[in-house]
Amino acid sequence: MIQVITTVKDLKEALNSCRQNGKTIGLVPTMGALHEGHASLVRRSVAENDITVVSDFVNPTQFNDKNDLKNYPRTMEADCQLLEKVGAQYVFAPTVEEMYPEPDTRTFDFTPLDKVMEGPNRPGHFNGVAQIVSKLFYAVEPDRAYFGEKDFQQLAIIREMVRQLGLKIEIVGCPIVREEDGMALSSRNMLLSKAERKLAANISRTLFESRYYARHHTLALTRKYVIDTINSHEGLEVEYYEIVDGRTLQPVDNWDATDYIVGCVTVHCGKVRLIDNIKYKE
Repeated sequence: MIQVITTVKDLKEALNSCRQNGKTIGLVPTMGALHEGHASLVRRSVAENDITVVSDFVNPTQFNDKNDLKNYPRTMEADCQLLEKVGAQYVFAPTVEEMYPEPDTRTFDFTPLDKVMEGPNRPGHFNGVAQIVSKLFYAVEPDRAYFGEKDFQQLAIIREMVRQLGLKIEIVGCPIVREEDGMALSSRNMLLSKAERKLAANISRTLFESRYYARHHTLALTRKYVIDTINSHEGLEVEYYEIVDGRTLQPVDNWDATDYIVGCVTVHCGKVRLIDNIKYKE
């Protein structure tokens, strides 16, 4: 039976007991509204650790849009049912007051990782992510923590945060899980109408097509191709499409610039903001 814990004190007590018995602990941080993408992370943690903790907490400090925070889907009961099926032992579902008994005034500097792509478009977002993830790391003290590669920039920043804080936690990046039509699974997909959901499939379709296009075209032309193709669908609007070094996240200007090249996109579909990425070289 899965156990739901709501306070850091109770969580630490439960996990200290596990740790004293020599058990390894995996953490899957989430904001709830769980889907098969999250389930794949939990399965990986269950396979690689004795105990798996899943946090289910919509973190207010990483939202720079209050409406986005208010509208973010919350499905706690369904989340617990899914997590029990895939073998997690603990759900950590604290209140905002539990995680932020007082304002968190810490500021992180992840230059240059947080100065591109999502950084300029969502001021304060990655600082909020670092605040909550570091709090979860201190509360759980996991051996390993699991994050999806859909949030590619976030994954790079969490790795850097772990390095800066000197934490002995292995950060495990897990591949994007996609629906049958190729669309990356996301909790935000729940906010799309039926027509928007069908329209949004053009994002991943264009990214996959761009891999073939890139074989015979320059990087600049490939970037233009992706932006123009997505924007040609009425109802989709590209916020940015950057082709970057997969380690530094800095834009590259030719295919020979590095051995790890990733294209990262953010697209507005109606009022919903969707992200995805594709690897050109790895």
